[in-house]
Amino acid sequence: MSRPLEGFKVVEVAMWAFVPSCGGVLSDLGADVIKVEPPSGDPLRGLNIGGMDKSRVDLSWESYNRGKRSITLDLKMAEGREVLMKLCADADVFLTNLLPPARRKMGIDADSIRARFPGIVYASGRGTGPKGPENEKGGYDSITYWARGGISSTMTEDGAPYPVPAPGPAFGDTMSGAMLAGAICAALAKRERSGEGSEVDVSLLGTAMWSMQRLIAQSTMDGILKFPKPSNPKPFNVLVHTYRTKDDRFVALCMLQADKYWAGFCEAAGRPDLAANPNYASDALRRENIETCMPEMLALFASHTVDEWREILGRQDGQWDVVQHVGEIHKDPQVVANNMVQTVDYGDGTTIPLVAMPWMFDGETMKARRSPDLGADSDSILDSLGYDEDAIIDLKVKGVVF
Repeated sequence: MSRPLEGFKVVEVAMWAFVPSCGGVLSDLGADVIKVEPPSGDPLRGLNIGGMDKSRVDLSWESYNRGKRSITLDLKMAEGREVLMKLCADADVFLTNLLPPARRKMGIDADSIRARFPGIVYASGRGTGPKGPENEKGGYDSITYWARGGISSTMTEDGAPYPVPAPGPAFGDTMSGAMLAGAICAALAKRERSGEGSEVDVSLLGTAMWSMQRLIAQSTMDGILKFPKPSNPKPFNVLVHTYRTKDDRFVALCMLQADKYWAGFCEAAGRPDLAANPNYASDALRRENIETCMPEMLALFASHTVDEWREILGRQDGQWDVVQHVGEIHKDPQVVANNMVQTVDYGDGTTIPLVAMPWMFDGETMKARRSPDLGADSDSILDSLGYDEDAIIDLKVKGVVF
């Protein structure tokens, strides 16, 4: 199966995780993504994140730079910028997250690039957007997406000693990178129809707000500063709640049409008496009698293990899922069937698991590939631009290329 972006060329001048993760998506979709790195490399290479990196394989680097080609260029030097312009001559997308002052200094800001290459899609990722008093400041997912975007506050229980942190590295970066990839695909579709290039911009803050849009809309409309989050809330609907099982696992129910599923749930759980109880005959009555209904539900779930609940809940039609640990997900039957975790071969006997991009085409998951070593493709890329061996050696001697 051909990939949907085969034949498209992307020049990426970016670092860390947000915008590079977008380049990884475009690469999985088939685009030729050329990552331009400084001679020292993207600072994400080899970064130890909270003591998590125990193997010789840099999983953060691999996750966000899959399938790209790498060339090292010193863009502070005129010769480096000259090579970059040759790369852009037939590129479809220019992708960056360098701060605006650095872009202007190097002559790679949107106005400069689009003046020279009017058909190109100029795509950038920022902290808080291209306008306003902070438009030239940077951002990181833990502060700009998770903290400033209202997610941490909304997740934190009332009275907690500190806000809930993000669940893992680059959580907001990858969400924002996927949004930027979608914007780029839309801009490419527009160009295919109109012949016009576009400038697209996605921010960490804007992506967080998109994720939080329902609560932001209500808080704005009703003047609510923070939605309360008690430590042990009583549910509005006893069939929309997360319950602890006998073996200290959790099962999440999401039966929004509670009256449709109540009788079937009670029958499957071996408690037809709950369905027959007139105090619990409707969602409204269960809510009215929550002080007696909720203890029944808590005790019921605590009487069976999580595996027993899988079997019980599988006999009824309501919606539910087990709260899985991250280390279980790769064995999930749906994950296996849809090839959501793939084995990527380094070619030297080393293999690593990578999560597949969630966009499927014609029923197939896009295949992930390994990331490039620093400058691994410098010579071949320069050769394709018309530089002969002597010219390549000269660029290396001058320190333009590593």
